[in-house]
This record gives sequence, C-alpha cells and structure tokens, in this order.
Amino acid sequence: MGYPRKLTRRFRAFDNFAISFTIINIISGIFSSFGFGMTAGGPRILVFGWIGVSVMVLFVGAAMAEIASAYPTSGALYFSAGKLAKRHRGAWSWYTGWLNFVGQVGGTAATNYAAATFIQAFIALQWPSYHPHPEHTVAITAVILLVQALANTYTVQLVAVLNRISVWWLLVGLVVIVTTLTLKPGHHQPLSYATHFVNETGFASGFYGGMLGLLVTSWTFTGFDGSFHMSEETVKATVNAPRGIMRAISYSALTGLILMLALVYAIRDYAGEAGAAAPPVQILIDALGTGTANLLLLIVIGAMLFCGLANMTSNTRQIFAFARDGAMPGSRWWHSVSPRTRTPVKAVWLAAACSLVLVVPGWWSHTAFTAIVSINVVGLFLAYGVPIFLRLRLGDEFRPGPWNLGRWGVPVAAVAVVWIVISNVLFMLPQASPLTLTSFNYAPIALAVVLVVATVWWFASARRRFQGPVSYGRPDEVAAMDLV
Repeated sequence: MGYPRKLTRRFRAFDNFAISFTIINIISGIFSSFGFGMTAGGPRILVFGWIGVSVMVLFVGAAMAEIASAYPTSGALYFSAGKLAKRHRGAWSWYTGWLNFVGQVGGTAATNYAAATFIQAFIALQWPSYHPHPEHTVAITAVILLVQALANTYTVQLVAVLNRISVWWLLVGLVVIVTTLTLKPGHHQPLSYATHFVNETGFASGFYGGMLGLLVTSWTFTGFDGSFHMSEETVKATVNAPRGIMRAISYSALTGLILMLALVYAIRDYAGEAGAAAPPVQILIDALGTGTANLLLLIVIGAMLFCGLANMTSNTRQIFAFARDGAMPGSRWWHSVSPRTRTPVKAVWLAAACSLVLVVPGWWSHTAFTAIVSINVVGLFLAYGVPIFLRLRLGDEFRPGPWNLGRWGVPVAAVAVVWIVISNVLFMLPQASPLTLTSFNYAPIALAVVLVVATVWWFASARRRFQGPVSYGRPDEVAAMDLV
C-alpha cells in the first residue's frame, strides 16, 4: 500500500472480528434505542425491521469487505476513496476522512454517554435518594474516556485481550438475558404480538412512523469499519479484515434478533414501559423484579463500556492514518508511534479529548448533545458510501483483493449505495411531532456544519497540500523503513 510498517501485527482473525462485533454491540445498541422503537412502529418494526435492515447492512458490509481486501490499511475508507476515484482524488479522500473522523468521535462519545446514563440508572435503583443530573453524566463519561484512553495507551495486546473478553461478555450476557426473560416471567405476550403496530411519534402517517422505527437497527449497526481500520495490525489482513466485517454483521444480526424477540415478548405494560425514562430497564423490572433487573443491568453496562473502548481504538487508527498523510493540523504529532508500545499514543488522547468536547454540551443541554451525536451515524454511513459508490463507478476496472464478490460485486455495491442514501435521509427527517426546540432533529444542521467547515478548509489551503493517500516509495524502499 506504499507505507512503512509502524504498527505491530498482533491482531489475529478473531481479534479483528472482535473489534467490529464489540462496536456493533447488540446489547448496547438495542437497550439504548429500544424505547424509540416502541413509539415508532412498536413490535412489528422492532422485529421485522431488524430483519430487513440487517439484510441491507449485510450488503453494505459485503461491499466494504471487498474494498478492505483490496486496500487493507488503517486509513480504510478515506484511503480507498482516494485510490478508487478517477479524478479529484484528494477531494474524495478529504471529505471521506473528515466524515469518518467526526462520525467515529461521535460514536465514542455517544456510547460512553449512554454507559454513564445507565450507570446512574443502576445507582438510582440501589439508592433511591440518588437523583441523576446532567453534570454527573458528563463527569462519569469523562472518567470512562480517561480509563479507555489509558487502556489504548499501554499496548495493543491489552486492547486485543479486552476485545476477546468483550465477545464472550456479549455472547454469555446475551444468553443470560434471553434465558432469564424466557424462563422467569410467569407471563409472555402471544406469538402474534410481533405483528403489533404502534405509532406514538405524533405524526398521522403510520408508514412514516414505521420508517422512523427502522433507525433502531441502523443505530445498532455502526462501526463495523473497525475491522478495516485495524488492517495494519491484523495478520493476513487481505482475508481476515473482510471476514471480520462480514462475521461481525452476520453474528450481530442473528443474536440481535434473539435479544429483540426476548424483550418484545417480555413486555407487560406497554404504555407504562414505553413512557419510562429507560424503557428496556423498566421491562426488566416489570418482568423479573428489581433484584434480577439489577444483575442484568450490570451486563448491559459492561457491554457499553467494552463498546466504547473498541470505538476509541478504531477512532485512533483512523486519526493515525489521516495524520500520516498530512490531512490534520499537527499531523506529524498525531501520527507518531510510541517506540515502547508501538501504538499511536498521541492519537489516542486526541480521540479521547475530541469525544469529551462533544459530551460537554450535555452538561446544560441534552438537545445540543443529541444533535452532535446524530452526526455519528450520518457521518459514518456517508463515509461508508463514498468508497462503495466510487467502486461502483469503476465497474470491471476495480482490481479486487483475495476476498471478493466476483460478478456480484457491482450489484451488491449498488444495493448498498441505495440503502445508505435511504437510511441517511431517514436520520435527517423529523423524528417527533410537534416540532419544538427539544424534538427538532438537528442532524442536518450538524452535518451541514461539518461539510461547510471541511469545504472552507479545503479551498482555503488543503487542496494545495493534500492530494490523497501518500506513497512513501517502491515496495523495497518501504520495506526497508518498516518499524524504523
């Protein structure tokens, strides 16, 4: 790929899969967004929407995996966009990189903020006199970011071990939650309950309300580009990185459906639980009692913390690669690697600091925080869509790697691009009625701000110094620089 090897290849195939599986994190994703789905479509959309969106995400993942096999670098999306573009390679790479950067920072911030919220819910269950406050949430999030940054600082091997643990935490946690919800409650909803439809979004159109409910699954299936970003630290990356993407999505789709069904059929008081501060937590309390709900809540919190750690790891590698090509202010600083741990330590702390900046507005305005976090999904899926679109334009000119889709590459990429467009439009539409300052969806404004800043910066100076991914020389020359 034209780069000297500075990062040590210590990620095995399972480790590469683990990071995307942990970032997708079906326990974290479903528990944090289940309440929205209860009002936007109800069980019908939660169950069948999960199935439909999972299939669409598999198309996106397959198209990305084919590109990952051809261009296995930490730069991932922005690197491949620069290589796949026929013209204006620097511009395609620039916008993809910044969308990916902002989306990943938002993902790290959102996941850890959600973890802080659930930690406070757990504390409130133990000590009813405790009342959560926004400043507490921000402070707890800051502590979480600090711990995760320290973990990412002291050797990739530690992060790899934690990612392996996280996979088993998710799988065992899923079994425990599903088994408990299946066996312990004395009452479950009838089988036909999965077709029950609810529209409490405030919009008269049930179709529109149901389409909004698809966001529950879309929220969950983000971050599988983590396997792509860890390519330079993965053995046999041309095969293991794309396999990591596909396995993470397919396993998450299956296990997520099981968890979704368990929660849906455990619902008792629909209106009361949908209106609770944390609907899935209230479902656990109503179905299992406070004691058991507390234990299961610990599993959920652990899953969120593992998810945030994996998010930060992926975010760090993207920063490292983007800075390596001179696309960030202070690039020489951010792409340096610790000679002791062989990790991009400065990039780790930049990722943590940027995530904290996004979280701080939550101190005084939940709406402001939600607006910033919304860019997480929009930014990531747009970053996913650019290289897939460029690969689609190349058609048969695309030079695939060892893992490829053969003649199915073009149609799969076409379906992926269509779904990315549809899902991004959904994310930017109003999500509640009537529209107020607190219910307004600020995602389009947040996206516009990012694009305006990137555009101004590009035409002001970046276009003269950034031409896309940099080549450090011939393969033999680059090999001589490895780990120097």
